[in-house]
Amino acid sequence: MPTIKKSVEFSGVGIHSGLPVRMVVKPSKRHGIFFRRVDLGKNLISAKFDNVGDTKMRNTTVGDINAAHVKTIEHFMAAMFMAGIDSAIVEIDGPETPILDGSAIEFYKTISGAGVTGGKMKRIVVRRPVYVSAREVFQSLPFMLRAKIWFMNLLSGCTTDGFVKLTPSEKKSLNISATLVYREKIIGYQNFSYSYDGTKKSVQDFVKNIARARTFGKYSEWEYLKKHGMARGANENNVIALNSNGDGTLNKTFWPDEFVRHKIIDAIGDMFTSSGFIIGNLESYKGSHAMNNMVLKKLFSNPDNYDIIDA
Repeated sequence: MPTIKKSVEFSGVGIHSGLPVRMVVKPSKRHGIFFRRVDLGKNLISAKFDNVGDTKMRNTTVGDINAAHVKTIEHFMAAMFMAGIDSAIVEIDGPETPILDGSAIEFYKTISGAGVTGGKMKRIVVRRPVYVSAREVFQSLPFMLRAKIWFMNLLSGCTTDGFVKLTPSEKKSLNISATLVYREKIIGYQNFSYSYDGTKKSVQDFVKNIARARTFGKYSEWEYLKKHGMARGANENNVIALNSNGDGTLNKTFWPDEFVRHKIIDAIGDMFTSSGFIIGNLESYKGSHAMNNMVLKKLFSNPDNYDIIDA
């Protein structure tokens, strides 16, 4: 059960709530990553796929959305995975992790800098393919939520033709291929692939080519999002803002395809809610947090789909 050697602290604002938040990551002898809402009590909130309470706000939320919960955990979870930590207590005094600069780099540098102790993560080997479509996720939602998403898609030009698929891999690695397709010219069609095999080289590849990739959104949608409780903490320092024409951005990007590189961060973070190192191929075509979560639920719904190898 690898855990962090010493406590580290993060502070900032939640990208959706806009509220100030302080978060302390502490060592733990209990397997798993657990949040503790210190503003509400002592109960632990498991950061696991079967405790994901909401994904509709373009993020991953764990816990009871109507009670103790923590939103937007995916960037933090990606950093924990890349640092090799699967056990920790995360004390947080608000409903959402700090967005920091909108990427995973600050989380990763601070966490890895604190050191790791206690061995290696368990391996979860994908044995049979599992597949989730965007339409499948959409049809599972309540009618009013489907109507809201339909309207959001109308504004953004998104369609429900995406999918996420997990398949067995001949290699002992998590191999991710992510594809974005947007009508905005600045994004258009983008694909990026990344493989993590537990070596320093694959970690260095993540740090150099992925970890700095920031979340993104359309400036024209910002007012609508704020009215609906989203993007209240967004600014030019933590979000890549697309201009109204969709042919450029209002702030600089690190790479022309930074958008799809950020989807790799999201996918890693969501896959780590499995509480282990998934060995398999993850193909994400216009994927989402909801599809990532459902594909894990399908994977673990049948013991024939996977094997678990303890470190």
